[in-house]
Amino acid sequence: MATPEKDLETTFNEKGELISPVLAAGVKNFLIDIDGTVCDDIPNEEPERMSTCLPYPDALRIVNKWYEDGHIITFFTSRTEEHREITEEWLNRHNFKYHGMLMGKPRGGNYHWIDNHIVKATRFKGKFTDLIVKNRDVEVFND
Repeated sequence: MATPEKDLETTFNEKGELISPVLAAGVKNFLIDIDGTVCDDIPNEEPERMSTCLPYPDALRIVNKWYEDGHIITFFTSRTEEHREITEEWLNRHNFKYHGMLMGKPRGGNYHWIDNHIVKATRFKGKFTDLIVKNRDVEVFND
């Protein structure tokens, strides 16, 4: 697992205190689900399947391309902390390039991410390809 420090800009507030790092211009910060997105959907109740499933070839290729292009790759999964070791081993065995992994994402859909930064959401519909720009309706706060 690589570290993204080279892609982050150190930033300080007016008091000289270190604040959250800022991504370099043009760098995207991808949060990518695992089960049902880069491999078959393996429920937490069947962890024995986690080590034997195969990655989707197009997902592996595109994720590694994004990594090589300098973007930040973080897997954000509903797998629990008890599945971290088997998940890291699986990602590494299949040569996924990534910077980090967040465990314990709530299961189910209908996520609403509220942030003071721009958030772009892309729903996975069965095939990884290069991303293209399309305009869609989104829910926003009423001014």
